[in-house]
Amino acid sequence: MTRVLIRGGRVVDPSQGLDEVRDLLLEEGHVAASSASLADLADAPDIDIFDAFGLVVAPGFIDGRVHLGEPGFEERETLQSGLRAAVAGGYTAVVALPDSDPVNDTRAVTEMLRSSAEALGLARLYPMAAVSKGLRGEKLAELGELAEAGAVAACDAEHTLGTAFLRRALLYAQHADLPIVHRARDCDLEDDGVMHEGEWSTRLGLPGCPGMAEEMVIARDLLLLADTGGRYHLSPVTTAGGVARVREGKASGLALTCEVTPHHLVLSDQEVLTSGFDPATRVAPPLRSADDVEALRAALADGTVDMIASDHRPYHRDHKLDVQFSASPPGIVGLETTVGVCLDRLVGAGVIDVMRLVELLSTGPARVFGLPGGSLEVGRPADVTVLDLDATWRVDPEGFHSLGRATPFAGEELRGRASAVFVGGRRVDA
Repeated sequence: MTRVLIRGGRVVDPSQGLDEVRDLLLEEGHVAASSASLADLADAPDIDIFDAFGLVVAPGFIDGRVHLGEPGFEERETLQSGLRAAVAGGYTAVVALPDSDPVNDTRAVTEMLRSSAEALGLARLYPMAAVSKGLRGEKLAELGELAEAGAVAACDAEHTLGTAFLRRALLYAQHADLPIVHRARDCDLEDDGVMHEGEWSTRLGLPGCPGMAEEMVIARDLLLLADTGGRYHLSPVTTAGGVARVREGKASGLALTCEVTPHHLVLSDQEVLTSGFDPATRVAPPLRSADDVEALRAALADGTVDMIASDHRPYHRDHKLDVQFSASPPGIVGLETTVGVCLDRLVGAGVIDVMRLVELLSTGPARVFGLPGGSLEVGRPADVTVLDLDATWRVDPEGFHSLGRATPFAGEELRGRASAVFVGGRRVDA
């Protein structure tokens, strides 16, 4: 295997507290050396040189919440299109939800997903197992067997688990050493809501989803977590009240982590109106109030939030974009926009710095899911994301590698994007 020397980049690695210009040597799938200068290697016959002067070199980015259609919903997304989109967006790995058909609730599906993704040679794929058989919330899946097959977490995708069932799952998952990943929402309170319940839903005359629907379930879940132990990941948190519950839970010592999405960090519920009821603003959880957005951004800055995940959820345009707002299924694509949106709207706006963003997109998800990435220490996997902080580009959904086209950022000009990705020491292009 050819060795790769990444020269002169600004290496930003939160796992080592590192932010300085260095050279990196990638060899046999791992980081082989890291030094202020490895110039003596530049003339070796088996070295490929990547000039990173003026660029940021970071541990490979990991998207911790991705819906991939295959198997069963290939009209939405295939493994190939989804993993190409990941590479194009700057990701070296994705964590895939289990809501395929068949559901990923058996060893066979988990192993098929892993082997199929590996054969494509694009981004790495880490499957989540279903908590319950068929995502029905009735019978626990064989989590120990699924963990042995390669599942990195257990999640019932968009389904909120009942109290007794979640309690059993938190206990059972400890034996498989898997975190329970949970979408917290009270479906009775949300009912037929299509946007956040508040000033703008009232003005527009649309049924709303109250923030209380999230906050009540988070409070319940943390009581269960305190009772059972185990590991719990909230996916995602979107309200100021939800953030407050997370802070309290972490302060009490619970094994609790959480994520936010880029759209909940930069868009509020007013976007439904200003976009002209664009179906690409119909997401679940819904875009929240401006006060909620500010609370989430504060939680990014103070360390409460563990990671940013795209919640990439593609649909065929006939089902998602060519219908009225209220009839559109909730969900947007994010693999190809998340890094750029975060660099432009968060780093560029001074909400967080580059070090914190790398933590949220790499070190954090690696820690949450117990993955081998998230660091550029010598001996770690040679998964690298290279960023150009000054590149300007326009979001063009028609040029996406993803089969989905729904994004509320269509047509926007962003500053900052990924310029190269290395997976296992090999440069990968979409």
